[in-house]
Amino acid sequence: MSWTSLLHNPEGIAAIYQGAPPELSGVRVHEVVLYEDGPTLKLRLDLPLYPDRPPRKWAAQGFNTVQVEISLSGLRAITLDGFGTAISADVSLSGENGVTLNVVSPETHIRAVSDVAFISKLTAYTNEV
Repeated sequence: MSWTSLLHNPEGIAAIYQGAPPELSGVRVHEVVLYEDGPTLKLRLDLPLYPDRPPRKWAAQGFNTVQVEISLSGLRAITLDGFGTAISADVSLSGENGVTLNVVSPETHIRAVSDVAFISKLTAYTNEV
């Protein structure tokens, strides 16, 4: 089962990747933000693969990296152990008691349980690295 099957709104990411979005292994984690509204956790990361047929606007601008913001609303529990810079992590979503997010890297482990998960932002940019 794909991680997108647990999203409230998988249509956008499914369309960009023609129904086969990449697994969330070795993704670059840019940001983890907690909001009291919801309460909500937002995780911003770069997807590991660029789509074969990106939207025309992205192709015209020469973008090479897709960035997604996954939001977990109705946050019930969260644990955070360690953090750092330039985090490359394996991210997974599972349907245990709502939606459970796990972010695992050598320096960081995050586990969050929420009522719902959804894509709150889907963009692309030119990654110079």
